[in-house]
Amino acid sequence: MTDTAAPHRHDPGRSVAPPPSRPTARATPHRTRIRIAATAILLAALTAIVVDTLRAGDNHSAPGRLLGGYAVAWALFAAAVWTVRKVPARAATVLVLTGSAALALAGLTAQPRTSDDMYRYAWDGRVQAAGISPYAYPPAAPELARLRDQWLFPTQEACTGWGLSHTSSGLCVRINRPSVPTIYPPVAEGWYLAVHALSPPDSRHKPLQASGAVLTFGTTLALLRVLRRRADPQGAPARTALWAWCPAIALEAVNNAHIDTLGALLVVLAFGTATTGTRRGALLGAAIAVKLLPVLALPGALSGQRSPARVLRVVAAAVAAIGLAYLPYVITSGADVLGYLPGYLHEEGYEPGDVRRFALLRLLLPDAAAGVTAAVLLALIGLYVWWHGDPARPWRGALLLTGTALLLFSPSYPWYSLLVIALVAMDGRWEWLAVTLAGTALYLAGRLLPGFPLQAWAYGTAATVIAAGACLRSGHARRILRSHVSNRRFGGEWI
Repeated sequence: MTDTAAPHRHDPGRSVAPPPSRPTARATPHRTRIRIAATAILLAALTAIVVDTLRAGDNHSAPGRLLGGYAVAWALFAAAVWTVRKVPARAATVLVLTGSAALALAGLTAQPRTSDDMYRYAWDGRVQAAGISPYAYPPAAPELARLRDQWLFPTQEACTGWGLSHTSSGLCVRINRPSVPTIYPPVAEGWYLAVHALSPPDSRHKPLQASGAVLTFGTTLALLRVLRRRADPQGAPARTALWAWCPAIALEAVNNAHIDTLGALLVVLAFGTATTGTRRGALLGAAIAVKLLPVLALPGALSGQRSPARVLRVVAAAVAAIGLAYLPYVITSGADVLGYLPGYLHEEGYEPGDVRRFALLRLLLPDAAAGVTAAVLLALIGLYVWWHGDPARPWRGALLLTGTALLLFSPSYPWYSLLVIALVAMDGRWEWLAVTLAGTALYLAGRLLPGFPLQAWAYGTAATVIAAGACLRSGHARRILRSHVSNRRFGGEWI
């Protein structure tokens, strides 16, 4: 950044001394060691807080304790990301990898605390290992009685406590929605089968949590490689830390083992390593066949691609990957491969005429118009990203569309934003992490504030933070900030 001086008339008889050059800001070895030590201390504290929070209880018995622990963890995370920015790249890379591994291990220190989705994952893997399609029967079906065990179907203890419920027939079960078939797409189901096949007998939840840790660390490695090669080689570690050290990763990707992590990894690989439209489309198709949300990344993959042939290659490869993934299950289950998806959309309020979602739009529009308006806005943003997006930074358009979708639909599940966190790390726009914070606050604090319009407040605050970040990144705001900082220089030092 250079100083700007007021213009002056040239006087041939007067020699004008050149303006003093700005001193080079070079950190001394002592200062560098202090920054490395400070970052390491913050990471150690963050890891300890995550472990302590997970051991405090679940979201039913101790929501306030969990919320407080999350708040402290996020504050330590922000401080660690800030300090690592000025650490030399090699040392920062070691810190990022060490912190990613430590937080992944922290997520393994307790059973799932805020979500019981993992138990359905384990059941689906077991059903497939028995040669049965996971879409064929619900867990409570008598046809699957021979596969039940004391972990997922406890019968020797009182059916009380977190994650336990009764079916209509009185069966005690740890799996949510035991009377309906699975909802998960085929690549997710393939992952559950692979984890089951590699798991020791009676290992319960640990293999799925360990697989979440592997996916988390693998995504960290992928982000480091992508950012070094395609974005910001010097700033790659600090950006990667936005994923690797984020408390939501340890809690949702590892402790709760949400399959969304696999989709996020595939999107990172699609944007960062794919050199052809066909390969990028195939990876995105695989991500969509993990969880449907990555379909919002497709316009980003087409950023600036106005050639019909290029667009067709990406879209056709994505469709082909999805079709191939579904084919074995379609052969065995036919149209039942949709599983509980239609019922889930109705349950979550996304069907036309049911607007329990769209909290921000409902502040401005009639309920009946909120869902339609959200769909139109997303379509327009998708077209904008496709037509005007930066092909060198496809993740930027994907972040805009995916993050905006979560703002508009305002879900109460923080793990939906794992893809957003990965895209934030690729693009560096940290303000979009407010979407994750909004989902976490809504999920945990809802029990503490009954009757309070928390959904609108949480996502409204997130939208405000994102808008403020966009304003600060604008050219005019940057010029004002640079001028302000330049005017505060004194004696060649920054104050």
